[in-house]
Amino acid sequence: MARPKHRVTESPKPPARGVKAATYNLLLDTAMQLIQQDGHIPPVAEVAARSKVSRATAYRYFPSRSALVTAVVDTSLGPVRSFASDHADGRERVRELFMKTLPRFKEFEPQLRAAAQLALEQWALERAGLLEEEPYRRGHRVRILEHAIAPLAPQLPAKVHDRLHRSLSVVYGIEAYIILKDIWGVPDREVERTALWMADALIDAALREAQRPSTRRASEPAISNGRVRPSRTRS
Repeated sequence: MARPKHRVTESPKPPARGVKAATYNLLLDTAMQLIQQDGHIPPVAEVAARSKVSRATAYRYFPSRSALVTAVVDTSLGPVRSFASDHADGRERVRELFMKTLPRFKEFEPQLRAAAQLALEQWALERAGLLEEEPYRRGHRVRILEHAIAPLAPQLPAKVHDRLHRSLSVVYGIEAYIILKDIWGVPDREVERTALWMADALIDAALREAQRPSTRRASEPAISNGRVRPSRTRS
């Protein structure tokens, strides 16, 4: 089963109620507004100053930009993060996921672009040995897509299933949205059509590959002297 290289950064758990919840929401709302205005993830100290909250208090809720951006993305994607579908058809479940997600990309485009920007910035700093905060690790799409393609699992050998999972993770995300908007300049409706077309094409490719005799044979257990032994595949 496909898994991301790094452990995904989790959002800080917000306080349930009272003054702490109000302070948390104030800081988060301020960060959302600053990103909408400036297009990048602000330092926690700046969010504190704009919120008229002490730095020490702000850092208790958001100890780093990574913690802050994770909360921002959670808020931006909202119900997508807890996506659950009753569709028994994998293709329809994937399409449902895309249709729920793309409007959120449009509504919270600055916040999601800023999250991608921070990840790239931290990657460069980490390579240079200059990163001074815990890095923001993305990858929640892995779990979300795993649920979306679950109905397809019985039809696909494990390797094909994993390849489809990884391929859809390239198509499903703010990166593909940015490419279609910035490079091609297409309107939102065409972004939606193109994303769904790519997802359908990947699913079709996976199903075709699963039907190839060589793929089926590689996924079937070998039988010797009436006993089943694991099949061997060459990478």
